[in-house]
Amino acid sequence: MSSKDCGHHHGKKWRKIWKRIFAGLLIFFLIVLVTVLIIWAILQPSKPRFILQDVTVYTFNASIPNLLTSNFQVTISSRNPNDKIGVYYDRLDVYTTYRNQQITYRTAIPPTYQGHKEVNVWSPFVYGTNVPVAPYNSQALQQDKSTGTVFINIKIDGRVRWKVGTFISGRYHFYVRCPAYINLGPTGPAPLNNGIVVGANAVKYQLVQRCSVSV
Repeated sequence: MSSKDCGHHHGKKWRKIWKRIFAGLLIFFLIVLVTVLIIWAILQPSKPRFILQDVTVYTFNASIPNLLTSNFQVTISSRNPNDKIGVYYDRLDVYTTYRNQQITYRTAIPPTYQGHKEVNVWSPFVYGTNVPVAPYNSQALQQDKSTGTVFINIKIDGRVRWKVGTFISGRYHFYVRCPAYINLGPTGPAPLNNGIVVGANAVKYQLVQRCSVSV
């Protein structure tokens, strides 16, 4: 047998070995994927449920054209409805928007773990000082103030992981949207309807508003 025939035979042997390794890895990953899907289907996971309980308005000042200063304290509760799945909140940032424009800075909520059927309650402050507002939003805000009511969104963006037994999933993007109506007087928050005066120029609004959650 020539050296050329030996080299050809050796190459075919290694190709067969690599094909078997690739096929084995493919089968392994398919088994893992099917197992995860079966477990997921059995557990029937549900997204956490968020409720905006109240908003306390300390400052809401748009007297300077195209600039807005605001200061809120929001109380948000989260419930894990799953009885076999835990939730790791690795990062949660809370902020406020008006007509899809961010009007406060982001406030971070410390990372936490939420067990089965567990409820967490957070009361972060969100604020912004002389935040630039688009001219068309500034006009809309003045109109809202003249009618006495302004509509804002309390938003939470973050990353979550799921825990099933000892298995912990990868990180997923997490979005929460909580709508809120706030009554305003000529110069700021007003104790109208469900507003309660809780301090100097501070009004708390009891909302108990369910939030939308997407992962």
